[in-house]
Order: sequence, then structure tokens, then C-alpha cells
Amino acid sequence: MRTPHHLDAHPRPNPYEELAALDDGPLEETPLEEFLPEERTAGAEDAWAPPDHRRGGKRRRKNRFAGLPFAVKAVVGLVVLASFAALGDRWAVLYAEHRAADTLKDRLDLAAAPEVEIGGFPFLTQLADKRLESVKLTVPDVAADRVSLAKVSATAHDVRLNAEGLTSVRGADVPRFDGDVVLSFEDLNRELGASQVTFTGEGRDRVRARGTLPVAGHDLRLRAEARIQRQGERGIATEIGGMRLDIGDLATYRPGKRASEGLHLTPEASADLARETRKAKALLSVPAIVRRMGVPEAAVNEALADDGKLTELTGSPRFARQAERLNLIDLALDNPGVLKSLGLDPALLGELSRLTRPVLADRLALAFELPKPEQGNVKLEDVRVEQDGIRVRLSGSGLTVGG
Repeated sequence: MRTPHHLDAHPRPNPYEELAALDDGPLEETPLEEFLPEERTAGAEDAWAPPDHRRGGKRRRKNRFAGLPFAVKAVVGLVVLASFAALGDRWAVLYAEHRAADTLKDRLDLAAAPEVEIGGFPFLTQLADKRLESVKLTVPDVAADRVSLAKVSATAHDVRLNAEGLTSVRGADVPRFDGDVVLSFEDLNRELGASQVTFTGEGRDRVRARGTLPVAGHDLRLRAEARIQRQGERGIATEIGGMRLDIGDLATYRPGKRASEGLHLTPEASADLARETRKAKALLSVPAIVRRMGVPEAAVNEALADDGKLTELTGSPRFARQAERLNLIDLALDNPGVLKSLGLDPALLGELSRLTRPVLADRLALAFELPKPEQGNVKLEDVRVEQDGIRVRLSGSGLTVGG
């Protein structure tokens, strides 16, 4: 549309020209680089790229692993898989050992669960084949007659399982096994010695017993030796010898019927008769004692009438030897007063007469016998006395455990 002529006569002023007229001088040009950071200016000519927000460390690690050869990656993967497989196998064997220990505790009526250790690797492969390379069983504190066995340990070899999986093992066949039975001296001291007698090893097959034994209110010093030997295929026996009870320094009792056994004065007590007139006269005043000692009657009469003759008689070595050989047990009932004058308690002598060799040996017996299994065979191979106790080697075959 055209503009009317009357409007063109007075044109509208240009606003930009009016603004330019207000400026005193020409506008100075400022370079654009002064308004930008130095690093951006330096790279102004570089091509623009979008920002990378990923972490540099992860990118570098990923790049390093990605750069490894395929063979190395395969080896690493196999190692990881093998580690997980080994852990799973170990978990399975620990579970099986725990189950076996609980089952044996119930079936054998044990006070505590035994230790079970399954050998061989891998276990799961053996379980799938229903055959274990070895199984070690350790049972502490097993009662055996009058004593307790400190430890019974046995290792079964080539065990064949009656099973249908890890949790369905119904039984096992044991073609052969071997192990140890340990009888500790510490247990023997507690069970047989009642903290008054101690047992210690002496050589390969001997045990020494030392301590005190209460008899009729008197604590007598005890000495004895036990010879350890195998008895049959499943037991050990002890032959008790050298049994001796000391009544202070006055007399010694050895149970038995031989001349050297019985109750005898000690050499010190026999020598004291020469210095203690009262005891010597009490002993010589009994005709039965004089006859047993073999002293001439005339010499006895002179000694009883003259203290000098008495000292001369009792001080001779021959009289001392004869007094030592005298068995006082034989005279205890008929001459209690005479024995009391020697310092011996008649009640003690009465108890000693009942403390025979079998009775005293039974108190110190270390014998035991392993139970006979319903199937298979168990036998003792060797018996050896060690520093801490008695060790017995055993072996067996043809055992069946469970169904």
C-alpha cells in the first residue's frame, strides 16, 4: 500500500542516528580474546567436541583389561572358577565330617562327638564314586574297664560308602584301618592313684608307681613296678612286681609268702636294738621269736640277766641280720604286746595281713581290653611305654559301620 503524500513531507527521524550523535568520539574496538579464559583462547582453533563425564580411572582400567590377550583372560577365568569349586568342595567335606561325627556319637554312645577328618581331594568326586581315600576318627576319653583311654584314633583306608548323595549316607565298609590307643599317666594318677600315687614310664615296657597308701589310719609309702604286655589280640595286662610298703623307718611290708616277703624290720631298726634295751628285752622274752631267730637259749638267758651281755648280743652283725629276716606278721596275733613295744600299731598289722599280693596288685592294675566288634576284626599290634603314658598300636579289617 502506498503512503499518502501528506505524510512524506515530514519523515520520521531515525533513532540510531540520534544515538550516534550523542557520542563524543568513535567507539574503540576490544578484541574478543580478552573476554575468554586463557586455556580456551589457546585452543580456540581446536575442533569442538562434547564433554566426557566418565571417570578417567575406570576408563583406564577397562582399557587395560581389554588390552590383555584372550589366553590370559581365559586363565584368570579358570582360576576364579577353580577357587569357587574348591570352596564348594571344602564346604561339602566339612558338612560331611560334621554329620559323621554326630552319627558316630549317637551310635557309639559317646560323651562327646568325635573328630572326623576326611582325606583326599576333591571330596565331591569321591562321594560320586562312593569311595573315600581315607577317614581319620579321633575319640577322646573312652571308658575301658577301670581306666579311661585318653585318646583312641584310627584311620580307615579305601572306605566304601553306602550312599545316594551327600545327605543320604547310610553306612560304610572299612576294608582296613590302623590307629593308636593312648593311656595317659595323668588319667591313671587320677583314677587309680587317687592323687596319692603317681605313675611314670621306666623303659619300654615298665611303669613305676610311687606315692602313699592309707592303711588303718597310717600313710604308708608305696613302691611298685608294673610290666606292660599285650594280652591276646585286644587287651593289655600288667604284671605288678616290686610291691613294697614302708612304715616310716621302722619296718617294710612286702606282700607274699616267700621268706623275703612279709613284714620285716629295716636295717636301721635292727641296729637300734643294740641301743634300746627295752625293745631288745621285749623281743628276746618271747621263746617263739628266739627260736625263729636261731639264738641259743643260754645266750638269751645271759643277755636278759646282764645288760652288757645284752648289748654284746644285739650289737653283733649276726643278730641284726637275724632280726631283719624275722617276719613280724607271723607274730602279730600271738604277740601283739611285743610288737607294740617295737613301735608297731597292732591294728596296722591286722590290716597288712589282709593286704595280700592280689589285693594290692589289683589296686595298681592298668589292664584293659578293647570291645569286640560285631563284624570284622580288631587287634593290638604293639604296646610301648612312653614319657606321658602307654601307647598301643592297633589294626583291623572288615568293619561295617551303619546300614
